[in-house]
Amino acid sequence: MNLYPINAGNLKLDGGAMFGVVPKSLWERTNPADANNMIELTTRCLLIEDGNRLILIDNGMGNKQSEKFFGYYHPWGNFSLDSSLKAAGFHRDDITDVFMTHLHFDHCGGSIQWNKDKTGYEPAFKNAHFWSNKDHWLWATQPNRREKASFLRENIMPMEESGQLKFTSLPENDLLKSSELGFDIFFANGHTDKQMIPLINYKDKTIAFMADLLPTVGHLPLPFVMGYDTRPLLTLDEKEKFLNLAAENNYYLFLEHDAHHEIITVKKTEKGVRLDSVYTTQDIFN
Repeated sequence: MNLYPINAGNLKLDGGAMFGVVPKSLWERTNPADANNMIELTTRCLLIEDGNRLILIDNGMGNKQSEKFFGYYHPWGNFSLDSSLKAAGFHRDDITDVFMTHLHFDHCGGSIQWNKDKTGYEPAFKNAHFWSNKDHWLWATQPNRREKASFLRENIMPMEESGQLKFTSLPENDLLKSSELGFDIFFANGHTDKQMIPLINYKDKTIAFMADLLPTVGHLPLPFVMGYDTRPLLTLDEKEKFLNLAAENNYYLFLEHDAHHEIITVKKTEKGVRLDSVYTTQDIFN
């Protein structure tokens, strides 16, 4: 098995929205804001090369929406999904499976692209299956008013219409062993219903793709919960459970949204689970 970080692009979001009720004087110690209160974030995806399978976990915002839409998210830097795949030695058409932790636009927008004459949409990965789960699919396609702006139909419905959509099995508890893609999945419901956190066994290590359960290093303290979470009290419980597992089992936490920290480990302290060590993906994957 080989692992590759794939940067699908950088963005900025309002620091207050990213940290909910936590005062700015606390969160900006780890996530400094610019003059407009925006903090630097990224969409760091993960490519798994395993036998004859090439699995991409999440794929960023894509490029279908208007200039006005992307203006809300302040893109910065020169990274893109295609350039990152090329740097790793691959092309979109090589991907066999696209696994989406959840269907918010910054995690699945790259799944679908305009067709050639921009009269409709088509899969951006023509040879891949798209993986979600039935409960989250229903949640996303019949969205609540809180999340409606994050579930964009043009990102989601063409996957089903293409015939390339598949659903992974749902768990009897909150940890599913041996998914169809060869890794375990931790299901978390605080951010959105049935978000999936992959746990990949790699060279005697467990790599946890943290998605929006832990967006950045700054979100390690339990009360530091995003304003975007639909059930913040549930997020508190899920973070506590998962971070204790991570500390006890020395998980390597792959951070999807932290622009400046790629992989971390955590440890138990008197104040709860806190940062232990910081690694680059090169440290762990090479």
